[in-house]
Amino acid sequence: MSTGKDGVMTTAEAGVTTDVVALRRSVAAGAVGVFVHWFDWAAYAYLAGTVATVFFPAENSTTGLLAVFGVFAVSFGIRPVGALVFGPLGDRIGRKRTLTLVIFLMSGSTLTIGLLPGYGSIGMAAPVLLVVLRLVQGFAAGGEFGSAASFLAESAPRRRRGFGVSWLEVGSLLGFLAGSFVFLLLSTGLSDDQLTSWGWRVPFLISAPLGIIGFIIRNKIEDTPEYRALEANDTVARNPARELFRSHRRELLQAAGLMAAMHVPFYAVLTYLVTYQTDHLGHSDGSAALLSTAISLLGLVLVPLFGMLSDRVGRKPVFVGATAALLVLATPAFLLMRSGLTGTWVAGLGLGAILAAILGTYAVWSAEVFPTRTRQSGLSISYNITAALFAGTVPYLMTVLISATGSTLVPGPYLMVFAVGGLVAALSLKETVGSPLLRPEDVAAAPAEPELADAPGA
Repeated sequence: MSTGKDGVMTTAEAGVTTDVVALRRSVAAGAVGVFVHWFDWAAYAYLAGTVATVFFPAENSTTGLLAVFGVFAVSFGIRPVGALVFGPLGDRIGRKRTLTLVIFLMSGSTLTIGLLPGYGSIGMAAPVLLVVLRLVQGFAAGGEFGSAASFLAESAPRRRRGFGVSWLEVGSLLGFLAGSFVFLLLSTGLSDDQLTSWGWRVPFLISAPLGIIGFIIRNKIEDTPEYRALEANDTVARNPARELFRSHRRELLQAAGLMAAMHVPFYAVLTYLVTYQTDHLGHSDGSAALLSTAISLLGLVLVPLFGMLSDRVGRKPVFVGATAALLVLATPAFLLMRSGLTGTWVAGLGLGAILAAILGTYAVWSAEVFPTRTRQSGLSISYNITAALFAGTVPYLMTVLISATGSTLVPGPYLMVFAVGGLVAALSLKETVGSPLLRPEDVAAAPAEPELADAPGA
């Protein structure tokens, strides 16, 4: 690699060899693990009732469902531990190595769940083993987002960074889409007995070859230009977590606000809404899965467009507009769902469009907030602490609150609270579109970075 003036290598110099093929490979490497991760989470959420039957004693359906959602929440609780391990690790040894490690752990634990005997075969060992494997998945997932978001942000050309990073969420939506499609096939093609006997295992077993493909792709990529610049200048952080908490607490809180405003609608719309439709609106499993599929398809189209829009008009206008819309429309949307199937579809697709705008901007904006030396630590910790506190608890809290209050409108005000939090965080942040990711604090005496727009793939 070449070095700039006074032996200091800049991001532009590190990136001149990056061609279109390499950029496409980077997008695939960043998105494939997210796809595998969310395919698994979607499958678990959609099959919650069946998993409750297989792994927990048959007391009553509500208790079993709450137990499954409790395991769902517990696996989120371990994610901050994974973030504290893999975030700083990625800042010390590089994005590539942590990307490869986390997909290996996630795929292995998912495959094992697909092979796990149920309560009828091994008794209480079944739910215990399920919890252990979900904890392994959650631990590995704690390193996925920070690794992938840092990798994509640092691999994308500056003027198209929003568009490039948006593919991270395209991967997550594809995972949900694939999970909902598989569930649709299983729920319509199999009887209840077949689904309980063996059909529920299919999505978890499918994850194994997907994980192998992702591992191979990630193992062949190079690390990012920014991280290689740190290595070339010997300025890789020795203790990125301490540096983050000492010097970037404000950025950590701001990123957490953005991410909380993403997590809650993401899980409410793409995960909990399936159960909400069947349990509280009286719609069939197939109809609920079909709407989830339609919302995911809408997101696949809109998320990159919103990412591209943020490259043109800025991160702040897109994100603020989306969270303001969520604040105003969340409760009316759940009121509309009471009117019938058509109202449910209109409300669901409307919430999906708002979610797409948030997904298209929050990751790139958060990545631009942190310096390269602590970027993966900051992204991992802020993402996973908010996920543990607010995301994994969505289905559990909604089930409890609706049961306690008797009101099916509970999800609306709940979404409004997090829309306000996202607005506060967004309004406190500066616009970052077009800003360099490698800062003077990252590389001592680093010269100003030239524009990357003319790099291949820009």
